[in-house]
Amino acid sequence: MQLNTLRASMICGALGLAFVAGSMFGARALNTAQAKAEGNRLFQLMIYHTYPGKAPELESIFRKSHTLQAKYLNVIGYWVPTEDPAWKDTFVYLVAHPSREAADKNWHAFHSDPAFPPYQQAAIPLIQHTGDDDFKVEEIYMRASDFSALK
Repeated sequence: MQLNTLRASMICGALGLAFVAGSMFGARALNTAQAKAEGNRLFQLMIYHTYPGKAPELESIFRKSHTLQAKYLNVIGYWVPTEDPAWKDTFVYLVAHPSREAADKNWHAFHSDPAFPPYQQAAIPLIQHTGDDDFKVEEIYMRASDFSALK
């Protein structure tokens, strides 16, 4: 069990580093102002673990709901791991927030939108359950380091 936790931590770290490296390149290549926003932003890494073979279906739900998400959340991007078989049943996305308080407020507004429940109900059977009402979804809040190009 400890080996799996260590492996998951290493993979999350690698994903974070890959994201930052890609963002640095993308921001410079595209010259986007969004990547050069305030230095106090908070980032939230979301990792959904689906039942075997269900990640493409979950990706499809996010594809349909991303416009609704954009009304409330600043989603930086969505990813599907491709190389490591241990991650074949995962869906990952990253959200930027001005603060933790803003994150809580915006998530509440998103989840309160009347258009949200159908997407949630479609996703619930796809996401691994760890208990009665517990889903295997990792939420990791992060701050940018002082030397990060993406802040």
